[in-house]
Amino acid sequence: MYFKNKIKLITDIIENKDIFIALLIIFIATASFGLGRLSKIDENKKSLQMENFVENTALIGDFSPENNNIKGNYVASKTGSKYHLPWCSGAQTIKEENKIWFETKEEAESRGYSPAKNCKGL
Repeated sequence: MYFKNKIKLITDIIENKDIFIALLIIFIATASFGLGRLSKIDENKKSLQMENFVENTALIGDFSPENNNIKGNYVASKTGSKYHLPWCSGAQTIKEENKIWFETKEEAESRGYSPAKNCKGL
C-alpha cells in the first residue's frame, strides 16, 4: 500500500505539467551549477612536468644526484632477470658491484631482462 501511494504521488506530479517543469528546471540548474564548479576546480590544477626528474627529486635510499650512484635510467642485477627504475625497492636491494645500468628499456630487454612487476612506471 505504501509503495502504491508513492507511485500514485509520482504519477500525479508527472501529470501536473507545471510542477513537473518546475522540478525539472530546478534539477537542471543544480546539475549545471555543480558541473560548473567541477570545471573551475580542474582549471586550477597545474600540469605535471617530468623534465629533469632525477635532478629535482629527492629519491629513496642512497640514490641522489649528489652521490652519483645513478649511472642510467634503468638498473638490473648481473645475477637477476628483471630491470628496475633506480628508486624502486628492488633496485635498492642490488649490491653496487652487481648493478648493470641501461639508458633505455629496449637496451635492457635486448640483453634478456624484463621489467620488474613491483616497480611502478615500467
